[in-house]
Amino acid sequence: LSAQLAGAPVAMDRKSFGKLKRGKLMPEGRIDLHGMTLDQAHPALVSFILSSHAAGKRLVLVITGKGKDRDDGGPIPTRMGVLRHQVPQWLRVGPLQVSEAHLKHGGHGAFYVYLRRHR
Repeated sequence: LSAQLAGAPVAMDRKSFGKLKRGKLMPEGRIDLHGMTLDQAHPALVSFILSSHAAGKRLVLVITGKGKDRDDGGPIPTRMGVLRHQVPQWLRVGPLQVSEAHLKHGGHGAFYVYLRRHR
């Protein structure tokens, strides 16, 4: 992912970022990863990010869901929301800006991804 979107880190200007955090910017694309396993979600996410960038999109929404509480009370706690935890890790390998989505776009169960301008 990072090799195909190579370059310095991308960052939204302060005014646009303020609009983003208030839910005033509309994402130009979205992918919903609900119900996918990690093995299904990773290639789907990479493909979505690369095709969005190739199409010249700047702001996209990645929906992970909040996750279900699957902790059975055993000695090793089970993480809630495996995709919610893993997706930002995957996105950190590229020069992308990732922020938690505004409540109207999914809140804790979604992320905005700001992409580099397509050349």
